Amino acid sequence: MPTKYIFVSGGVISGLGKGITAASIAILLKSAGFKVSPIKADPYLNLDAGTMNPIIHGETFVTEDGLETDQDLGHYERFIDENLTKLNYMTAGQVYLSVIERERRLEYEGVCVETIPHIPREIIRRLKALATKSKADFVILEIGGTVGEYQNAMFLEAARELALSNPKDVLNIHVAYLPLPPSLGELKSKPVQTSVQLMHMAGVTPDIIIGRAVKEVDRARKEKIATFCSIDINDVFSNPDLPTIYQVPEYLENQGITDRILDKLGLQRRSSDLSKWHLFIQKILSSRKKLKIGIVGKYFRSGDFSLEDSYVCVIEAVKQASWWNGIEPEIIWIDSLDVEKKGEDAVLSGFDGLIVPQGWGSRGIEGKIKTASYARKHKIPYLGLCFGMQLAAIEFARNMCKLQEANTEEADPKTKNPVIHIMPNQKDYLAKRQYGGTMRLGAWPCVLKKGSLIYEAYNKWTKLGVNTQYKLPEVEERHRHRYEFNNKYKKIFEKNGMVFSGVSPDGLLVEAIELSDHPFFVGTQFHPEFKARPLNPHPLFLEFISACISK
Repeated sequence: MPTKYIFVSGGVISGLGKGITAASIAILLKSAGFKVSPIKADPYLNLDAGTMNPIIHGETFVTEDGLETDQDLGHYERFIDENLTKLNYMTAGQVYLSVIERERRLEYEGVCVETIPHIPREIIRRLKALATKSKADFVILEIGGTVGEYQNAMFLEAARELALSNPKDVLNIHVAYLPLPPSLGELKSKPVQTSVQLMHMAGVTPDIIIGRAVKEVDRARKEKIATFCSIDINDVFSNPDLPTIYQVPEYLENQGITDRILDKLGLQRRSSDLSKWHLFIQKILSSRKKLKIGIVGKYFRSGDFSLEDSYVCVIEAVKQASWWNGIEPEIIWIDSLDVEKKGEDAVLSGFDGLIVPQGWGSRGIEGKIKTASYARKHKIPYLGLCFGMQLAAIEFARNMCKLQEANTEEADPKTKNPVIHIMPNQKDYLAKRQYGGTMRLGAWPCVLKKGSLIYEAYNKWTKLGVNTQYKLPEVEERHRHRYEFNNKYKKIFEKNGMVFSGVSPDGLLVEAIELSDHPFFVGTQFHPEFKARPLNPHPLFLEFISACISK
């Protein structure tokens, strides 16, 4: 069959959940027996998501082949349980750069290169290249931003042009918000109507409309949307706020959305199997005992608001591992500056486990170092991720190895004891201000020390049939860093009880550390959260939660 293309757009407000919608449609079509390949299109001019502030844009997700992408690719991977690649992501910056480079090579044969038609055609070229490379039956493009913005208009134009040339192979799904004003007490459909009007002005008619709201969209609202948006009422679906995002696929499936999509594209199911997903949902609903997990970071606050998106992969990895252990996690976000100002006892007491995730720069790092110290001294399960591993090493150097001025060169370039120093190949990049796409990125091999806590964690959970992709003693995990542990300090660390439980195959890079006299004190230079998925939770998070239960 020719590849089918589904465009998922959004209206009214950002943050609607287009990514979850696209991911849900992807897993539903996969469960129906089709090969799917989702792709995110972001309207900004950055070439990737690597240089953007996580408070503003959210967490940067890293693919297996090393591209720094929007967090929605993480949702796609989690839902369909597949590794995606650089082809599954595009930005307006990438598209414009490709067109300009082609113009410089005279590939347009001397014509005047313009926004229309050349930019939309480059987008379509990329979609077809993804279809060919992935051999997908469905390519699902999520258009970033909201309808009516100048920035993402070229992606809607690509949807329009592709539908003109391939009318039987293109479907447009529009996700729009129905507010519930407290003074009125009912969902209002007018914003959806306005959003769809903007779609019509762009030359695109939605085939399916999904109404996002705090509660279920009732039939009265659906009838209004159908009437004023020129769409069949059977093509209007409800997607209310649910206890967890992982319930969205089944919620949409129960309304018949998969069959509706297939019917509109002239297709029939090849299979119907959501059994594993359903069992996972049952794990969520049956979890009772609670654990209090603290995540100590510095990208939570935006003015008066706290944002979960800065650490979404970590949070989802904790949730997945908790549910698999029959636990309902109570995740508390802790600003590391609060630890510095109020003290460890005032902020960190009462937690069953502590996590220090990734971060950059010197702001708030002393609070993270104090967190590692508190967890070590009080035998609280601790998981340090990337920067969290590096700061745990600094804490150990200062308090156990008596290297009082130990630090990372990132925070103090002149420190006398650079326990964490810059990787040699990174110096030139920084000197030339080449920040984008130059870190150690993507999947790299790590050899685990047999008998170590981290080795046994992988061994235990893979033998139980969870995340069987790992073949010990070597595992592949994803990275995103410029700094590393300084091997000059390995001997003094080992002398004082630190175990280097994971190293690169050549032995030159420290990938994991742990303490043998602690219930669970582990730091990893890599990011296990990037490969944690609902049907295959990551072994380290599973073992971390197990340790929290046994505490």
